[in-house]
Amino acid sequence: MKMQIQLPEKVKYIINKLEAAGYEAYAVGGCVRDSVLGRRPDDWDITTSATPMQIKAVFHRTIDTGIRHGTVTVMLEHEGFEVTTYRIDGEYEDNRHPKEVVFTASLREDLKRRDFTINAMAYNDACGLVDEFGGIADLETGIVRCVGDAGERFTEDALRILRAVRFSAQLGFEIEGATKRAIEQLAPNLAHISAERVQAELVKLLISPNPDYMRTAYSLGITKVVLPELDTAFETAQNNPHHMYTVGEHLMHGLVNTKPDKCLRIAALFHDIGKPASRKTDSDGTDHFHGHVEISEEMAVKILKRLKFDNDTITRVRIYIRYHDRQIEPDERSVRRAVSKIGEAYFDGVLALKRADCLSQSTYMREDKLDRLDKIRALYLGILEKNQCVSLKDLKISGNDLICAGVPQGRKIGEVLGRLLEDVLEEPSHNTREYLLERAKALQA
Repeated sequence: MKMQIQLPEKVKYIINKLEAAGYEAYAVGGCVRDSVLGRRPDDWDITTSATPMQIKAVFHRTIDTGIRHGTVTVMLEHEGFEVTTYRIDGEYEDNRHPKEVVFTASLREDLKRRDFTINAMAYNDACGLVDEFGGIADLETGIVRCVGDAGERFTEDALRILRAVRFSAQLGFEIEGATKRAIEQLAPNLAHISAERVQAELVKLLISPNPDYMRTAYSLGITKVVLPELDTAFETAQNNPHHMYTVGEHLMHGLVNTKPDKCLRIAALFHDIGKPASRKTDSDGTDHFHGHVEISEEMAVKILKRLKFDNDTITRVRIYIRYHDRQIEPDERSVRRAVSKIGEAYFDGVLALKRADCLSQSTYMREDKLDRLDKIRALYLGILEKNQCVSLKDLKISGNDLICAGVPQGRKIGEVLGRLLEDVLEEPSHNTREYLLERAKALQA
């Protein structure tokens, strides 16, 4: 199919150089898909009939990125481009790795081994678009479909099961029927995939334009394997005036009502994950979830550690969850104290999660709740604008100043600084060096 795609100059150079040496070469995969959709590709992959050693002979600077599997990185002015030899994967033995890789001279054979039709297209300026498996048709109709037999593709690499949902969420596409049925049948194979690979796909899904497609992962049996806590949430009702969804559906709406920030979306997914374990129903049939915040925080940390998330992400998510249900009075003093307690680095995220939580509940008292949040945010912005002190680092006095003023070194320094901060949170005008030194002396008397 003759279709014009604007290749970057360096990609053109690599393709032209390989062709001049007598080989075939094409841009391939996601970069072609995104170009057809009018999106800017994150990176450009190139496939070629040249073997790795032949690639290395054509270019001056290369890196043996994955030479056993046919991939060489070509360096052009400090920028790397992965160039991979056409290949056929041998039998897969662990739902992930082929036992062997066989190089081939056929582009079609190479495209045939790829996961989805929308990722199995190639392009160069001379031949135009190579679309052997209906990728363009599936892009036009909004379908995620496996290349060839879906069962075979998912058996080769079980992570493709989660990738199908991720691409669906990123593009707003439906998963095709046979592909969906194969997912339902083979989802248990995800148990063989490393936590790191699962984590990477979950994050891409969560920060996509459709993070609530996590619901699809639940309905197809994927979360039962990688995130069983979510299944329990979907099966837990919330018979309470403040709610109109199951816990799981409430979490899905929470995702949609947050911006695509990784930590915020993760916190939205898990902020009420402890509700099933805390649910109590009173004699009127009303459900209550006392202590669910503490349980949710604890569960979220366990899940994130299981999925091998980094400590910074875990810390931020747990703070968002810990304070998302904490009451803050809409007055300046209360907001200062809340910012000091929660931390200025996290307060904006906590407010964002509070708003998403509110928007994902029933309409009961919703306007009052949102109005309260608006007032709190306005007060917070005013505190920032006036540079009011909300932490020890903002105090106009330091530990060294206290030592010079005669306060004994050690724990006492921290105690006095804490008392001074309390004073300034109560009355911002007290944050002067003169006042604080006098106050410190009085505290020592």
